Amino acid sequence: MEKLKEIRSYMDENGIDTALITTPDNVFYLSGFKSNPHERLLAVAVFRDAEPFVIAPKMELPDVQAAGWTGDAVGHEDTDDAWEIVARSVKERGIAPSLIAIEKSHMNVERYERLRELYPEAAFTGLDSKLNAMRNIKDEAELEKLREAARLADYAVEVGCREIAEGKTELEILTAIEFEMKKKGVSHMSFDTMVLSGKKTASPHGKPGSRKIQKGDFILFDLGVVWEGYCSDITRTVAFGEPTAEMREIYETVRRAEQAAVEAVQPGIRAMDLDKTARDVITEAGYGEYFTHRLGHGLGISVHEFPSLHGSNEMELEEGMVFTIEPGIYHPEITGVRIEDDVVVTADGVEVLTQFPKELQIIG
Repeated sequence: MEKLKEIRSYMDENGIDTALITTPDNVFYLSGFKSNPHERLLAVAVFRDAEPFVIAPKMELPDVQAAGWTGDAVGHEDTDDAWEIVARSVKERGIAPSLIAIEKSHMNVERYERLRELYPEAAFTGLDSKLNAMRNIKDEAELEKLREAARLADYAVEVGCREIAEGKTELEILTAIEFEMKKKGVSHMSFDTMVLSGKKTASPHGKPGSRKIQKGDFILFDLGVVWEGYCSDITRTVAFGEPTAEMREIYETVRRAEQAAVEAVQPGIRAMDLDKTARDVITEAGYGEYFTHRLGHGLGISVHEFPSLHGSNEMELEEGMVFTIEPGIYHPEITGVRIEDDVVVTADGVEVLTQFPKELQIIG
């Protein structure tokens, strides 16, 4: 598998003999096997001079093989010491680890201390930056999955708009969206679906509840689906009935900021400059203090992944990167508005994956 070859090449260049990849999304990226192991150990063990193996709960071994993993798969029972099984499998390959690469952002202290007990003479290093760099650039097969995930997210917002009615609760609309997604073959959303109305839209991470939709509300949808292991993430804000002039002004400011950032996307531009492009529009309109988060985040197997598009990130964009652009204004006394698209950096600009209209939609 090409991804494992790239990991092994990196290990060879850096004198790493053993690597343990434990983040479920990275295990999926390297093996094709997607699982939520909860507290149980799930990992891909990669070696510079030996064949890799997957260790997973024994009950999931048939699923590992069904996912297309053709290497060794080692199982552990709930009564086993999974790390002893790892150590035995490493020893069987004739490996005495001297430099072990781990995911520092995922490895917890308990597991790290257990590895230190098993390999007291070994040194440890991080593999996070290499995995981030690999996942940062999507190939065409990944892009096709992301395009379909975005298409389904567009449809989910369309469903939500159709469900808007006076007296209906946020949770009722949310339920209708997710039910329709299940009918489309979506097993799960990429995060908890957000349907917020009225002044609740001014909370960037607000929680849908029993509030009833009223005429004059803005309604914010923030949602995404997982399609064949890849995520989408869209936000649209719509009006139920005629909004006030100030609500319209806030909406148009966010729309102009979002569009300016989308149009600025191209290889070589820095992430911080993209953030500034959108932020300047909002600041110049007098709402700068109400744009309280970064511009966006990487998107792929994880709904939030590398890189972070914020005002201090000097990283230059490259062809094949996929991320969100999602400026917002959150005025607690008036309303909140966020508009979010999923975009791909192309050789000469940008491809926008999410296509639901961004002109203000007035419903009812």
